[in-house]
Amino acid sequence: MANHAVKAEDRELGWRKSSRSNYNGECVEVASVQDRIAVRDSRNPEGHVLKYPAQAWWSFLTACKSSPQ
Repeated sequence: MANHAVKAEDRELGWRKSSRSNYNGECVEVASVQDRIAVRDSRNPEGHVLKYPAQAWWSFLTACKSSPQ
């Protein structure tokens, strides 16, 4: 497995979880970064950070909310 260093600026973002998340550590956290949305695994805050264009992230959320449960 490759060893990837997390950028210092990614650690300092205003990470947040859904208000509906359980507090069992199995959550996705998001943060705004300029015109992108950063996403990480709350169980591994020092792990990889994915960054998506904000419009793509909002399209993803809209699709999730409109899909049947």
